[in-house]
Amino acid sequence: MALTMTDVDRFESSRPRLEAIAYRLLGSASEAEDAVQETYLRWQATDTDRIEVPEAWLTKVLTNLCLNQLTSARARRETYVGEWLPEPLLAGDPMLGPADSAERRESVSYAVLALLERLTPSERAVYVLREAFDYPHREIAGILDLTEAASQQIFHRAKKHVAQGRARAEVDEAAARRIIEEFLAAATSGRTEPLVRLLTEDAVAVGDGGGKVPARARAFEGALAVAKFMRGLFKPGPAQRALAGGPADLYVTSANGGPALVAVVAGRVFGVMCLEITDEGIAAFRNQVNPDKLERATRQWAATDHGTPLLRLF
Repeated sequence: MALTMTDVDRFESSRPRLEAIAYRLLGSASEAEDAVQETYLRWQATDTDRIEVPEAWLTKVLTNLCLNQLTSARARRETYVGEWLPEPLLAGDPMLGPADSAERRESVSYAVLALLERLTPSERAVYVLREAFDYPHREIAGILDLTEAASQQIFHRAKKHVAQGRARAEVDEAAARRIIEEFLAAATSGRTEPLVRLLTEDAVAVGDGGGKVPARARAFEGALAVAKFMRGLFKPGPAQRALAGGPADLYVTSANGGPALVAVVAGRVFGVMCLEITDEGIAAFRNQVNPDKLERATRQWAATDHGTPLLRLF
């Protein structure tokens, strides 16, 4: 059916919210855009005059499309080369969605998006709709064809799983910046001991190369193993330069609302390293280097002012 301009405007006014929901559900900006576009096609094909609450209808269609995508994604990721990490979004990206509460900021953090991979699709959907967008359980039940009591139970279970992976308190932005600068000084010193002192005992480092950029198939675990890896990663040499395709400028910025290092080679974002910095030290490094998951970051990087690099590598 042909949409009226009112119908088109109604959908477009919902698009930012739909994209933000889909990104949190799927962990991929490109897949989120596809899900929203498919939602638009279904909106276009329906009799909109019969839809009493367009926002609820659009959210229901989108969420169920994402649930189907999550189910098939689990099978695809079983054959994914190496570790799978979400697609990072740099500061200012509208797909990050609302950040007017601690819960909403937390729901899109890179650490939480990684933790959401452990949830079932229904747990993930309930958690995102409730925690990030403050939908009441009555509406979530309608979206997911559940009872209200079931929605509440699923939410409490999902929130418990996420909380178990987020046991430490994070530091503020100023402290995080200082720790990152200390980390870079230690990582480029060629010595392991200063790095170990900055890490938690159970620190982890994981990278996602998607089979296109070399990345270890399994995470480094423990302060000493992570420190040795970081010492080698930041050691200049022809191998690193060849891998990156040239010298890399390193910037301190924000991705998914948290501290991050962005490596840029000839204007292209080569890698985004999201750091989980707690009051006990650096607990995790999640390094996205799969070029397929950095296209949006590269476009945004080119369109924004990012200041001067903190360091040039290789």
